[in-house]
Amino acid sequence: MEQITNTILMIRPVNFRMNEQTAVNNYYQKVLDNLLPATVQAKALQEFDAFVDKLRLVGVNVIVIEDTKEPDTPDSIFPNNWISFHQNGTVALYPMFAENRRHERRDDVLDILEENGFVIENIVDYSSAEEEEIFLEGTGSLLLDRVSRKAYCALSPRAEEDLVIEFCEDFEYTPILFTSYQTVGEERKAIYHTNVMMCLAENFAVVCLNSIDDKKERKQLVKELKEDGKEIIAISEDQVNNFAGNMLQIMGANDERYIVMSTSADKSLTVAQRTIIERHCKILSSSLDTIEACGGGSARCMMAEVFLPKA
Repeated sequence: MEQITNTILMIRPVNFRMNEQTAVNNYYQKVLDNLLPATVQAKALQEFDAFVDKLRLVGVNVIVIEDTKEPDTPDSIFPNNWISFHQNGTVALYPMFAENRRHERRDDVLDILEENGFVIENIVDYSSAEEEEIFLEGTGSLLLDRVSRKAYCALSPRAEEDLVIEFCEDFEYTPILFTSYQTVGEERKAIYHTNVMMCLAENFAVVCLNSIDDKKERKQLVKELKEDGKEIIAISEDQVNNFAGNMLQIMGANDERYIVMSTSADKSLTVAQRTIIERHCKILSSSLDTIEACGGGSARCMMAEVFLPKA
């Protein structure tokens, strides 16, 4: 089993903007009042293309799929929430919290992957859970340690415990469950996706331990990571707000390891944190300011890792 891959799938946006349906529990989204929708889309596209170029430059195999004008999918740039690809040839499809995000699920994505020489043996579709208002948003909600077979999940309105357990039974993972919080005004509210406060790499984990208010849950998380020999890099809530939890480790040319993040996340790292990361792999960052502000997601959310076998 491999923890990281050289191939990622990305969706090039056509109508990117702040999604009012996701803003109800994604507290990272901001309205950019001074920008027209066309400007927001143009800036997001610029950021997207520059990011793809940087990834390809270091030898990452990026499969870019163009979004379509219809149906209207403002968040299509974040495909890792609705689909995941596994080494045994299985594809999982997930139930989405926002109604307009459900239209992001596209059959032609699977056709394109097959045209690129990947083998799809089986599809496990959890999307019918939407009818019962039960959600689990892909690898936004599930942080998969594919080697140790552990699925880390911060429970929230977008990650329902029973469905996490069902996924873990189907895919043979052990669930590591906790709740992670952020301060919104005077209140502590559940962080909507696990991958905002935590990143799992081959030999290290970046995690905002202070966001886990329950001491027992926090201790258990640390124990699980240490058991698997992961070096823990603790980040602050302020760094989470700069998307420092939203990183992904991937493989470039000649098996070179990179941890991919936004410029905002990169700038928020301390010298000590950077030193630890660079002991393990190189840092690759790209400016995603518009995407982060309007979408409330960052680099990791934009990349769906492809672990499928090749024909």
